[in-house]
Amino acid sequence: CVETHKEFNINLAVKSNTITNGLKYSLATGNWGDQKKSMASKAGVSQVLNRYTYASTLSHLRRCNTPLGREGKIAKPRQLHNTHWGMVCPAETPEGQACGLVKNLALMAHISVGSPSAPVLEFLEEWGMESLEENAHSSTGLTKVFVNGVWMGVHRDPSNLVKTIR
Repeated sequence: CVETHKEFNINLAVKSNTITNGLKYSLATGNWGDQKKSMASKAGVSQVLNRYTYASTLSHLRRCNTPLGREGKIAKPRQLHNTHWGMVCPAETPEGQACGLVKNLALMAHISVGSPSAPVLEFLEEWGMESLEENAHSSTGLTKVFVNGVWMGVHRDPSNLVKTIR
């Protein structure tokens, strides 16, 4: 349309029902990808929500699916890692081929949305957190302060800092 200096009309280029029909097909079958090229589609992406009981509905909503083949006998992906402690339920997993590959969030696990760490850093600096640049060599005996998994500084009185934050 640049060569002919005409305005581009999306309605002429794409049928109005193409995207709608594709989404309907994907949600209905669970197969995401092109309908004609079934080899490239990914199966099981969407599932019908289990509503037998309230507990089974919550369990289904908290399910995490490991994207590995079910037929392999590889043990490591099926086992819980140490970092899963408190986040993934060690008991709730299906039997059979999907054992360990389908995990559930623990009962008290809470997923939070990321938030900017700048206000937290300002608060910590006001309450005595020393930056890493100041204590590069003399940080022995001091408590490390992590914000969102990143080591931001050290503190000399961690119990007082914890009381202040709480």
